[in-house]
Amino acid sequence: METGMLGSRPVSTPIEENHRLALAEGPLLSDAAQYRCLVGRLIYLCFTRPELSYSVHILSQFMHQPHEEHWQAALRVVRYLKGRPEQGVLLRRENDFTLHAWCDSDWAGCPLTRRSLTGWVILLGNSPISWKTKKQHTVSRSSAEAEYRSMANTTCELKWLKELLLSLGISHTQPIPLSCDSQAALHIAKNPVFHERTKHIEVDCHLVRDAIIQGLILPSYVPTKSQVADILTKALSSHSFASMLDKLGISNLHAPT
Repeated sequence: METGMLGSRPVSTPIEENHRLALAEGPLLSDAAQYRCLVGRLIYLCFTRPELSYSVHILSQFMHQPHEEHWQAALRVVRYLKGRPEQGVLLRRENDFTLHAWCDSDWAGCPLTRRSLTGWVILLGNSPISWKTKKQHTVSRSSAEAEYRSMANTTCELKWLKELLLSLGISHTQPIPLSCDSQAALHIAKNPVFHERTKHIEVDCHLVRDAIIQGLILPSYVPTKSQVADILTKALSSHSFASMLDKLGISNLHAPT
């Protein structure tokens, strides 16, 4: 109501494919406070709507000086929500309590800093319980390095989740599947030999390697078209977005059970 979008037409994705929001050069928004208020509300909504993580991550980078183009992109998220108000995370009663993690990265995705984007999602049964979209702290010199950093961050999250579930009486004795779409990153994880190409990420290498030896994770390859975490690192087409949304485990909470 505050955005004046009650009569707007819904859209199928929260952010336009092949957007160039980081390079926006149009007029500045006259009321930046309105933009900050809207994006702030969308940040809280990400706690129950993981498919918004990427779009909100992008929008939140322009809080200090938003352009008109950024405002229109934020309104697009509102239009997306208008068309899908019933979606959310449903923790089903018949859950088998198995964990499955997916990690991905968008190498050099930021056109301004050329830092890569990390994204992961962890499913408990068929329901997402942990997800994140975050820009990496340093510039990765290869896509394999960016993917491996994403894998290391996901491993840390899995360690924490495993201990949390154990405190609730749910133990995981088998290695947790970790799906990655980078053959090079998987090769580094399984090969303990370090050389010039991996020396600068040696800490992450040891972290992931130790987790494999301890039986915490079981990394495996998944094709990019089946990579669930892709929805957290890129602006997808409407067809790809709908496909990933279904695999992500987002449910219609208003549907009859």
